[in-house]
Amino acid sequence: MKVLVPIKRVVDANVRVRVKADGSAVDIANVKLSMNPFDEISVEEGVRLKEAGVAAEVVVVSCGVHGCQETLRTAMATGADRGVLVETEAELQPLAVAKLLKAVVDKEQPQLVLLGKQAIDDDANQVGQMLAALLGWPQATFASKLGVEAGKATVTREIDGGLETIEVDLPAVVTTDLRLNTPRYATLPNIMKAKKKPLDVVTPDALGVDIAPRLSTLKLAEPPKREAGIRVADAADLVAKLKNIAHVI
Repeated sequence: MKVLVPIKRVVDANVRVRVKADGSAVDIANVKLSMNPFDEISVEEGVRLKEAGVAAEVVVVSCGVHGCQETLRTAMATGADRGVLVETEAELQPLAVAKLLKAVVDKEQPQLVLLGKQAIDDDANQVGQMLAALLGWPQATFASKLGVEAGKATVTREIDGGLETIEVDLPAVVTTDLRLNTPRYATLPNIMKAKKKPLDVVTPDALGVDIAPRLSTLKLAEPPKREAGIRVADAADLVAKLKNIAHVI
């Protein structure tokens, strides 16, 4: 079985994000970029499936600028076998990414696509669902436990009422949640080995995919600073302030 794991290069989760002065975009100049945390979980799960003998190959794919090769090498250092970069300088929105991934899936023919439930930069939570729809494959989202056996995937997912376990036929698309696993760190020997692993570079034009944006970002703004709290004299004063100042009751 082949597992395809899409990954995204985002601003590192430990970096404080700043908006450009004109409000047009996030300022990424001289900012550390790394793999999306949810995608790290997907890579780890793919590698675990390979170590368990369920998967024969784990292929990672990323869509974006040339620098995404570094992110792909990181994934290969943690156990992925090879990488594919769909290189473009254009802005990629969720639908465009889903179309690019469909083209890669058509070429690679994996039996399972594992990707993070969302990226921490746009929080769109759309690519996995869009990809499943374009492929016509079953999907299981927000996976906190995954088992693959006899051509089926059993997925436990977290919902508002507790846990839901579903079974889908392969091939399928599964999106991963935080509690699925704990990603491993890449060791120095594996980092060196990853430099020699194959990494193919293609373009959207070569895949025959239209990546033209469908949405326009009007403005970005940082959240307002939280005001300091105040003391109230008694319960009546609290109720009055909640009603007349905060307008929450």
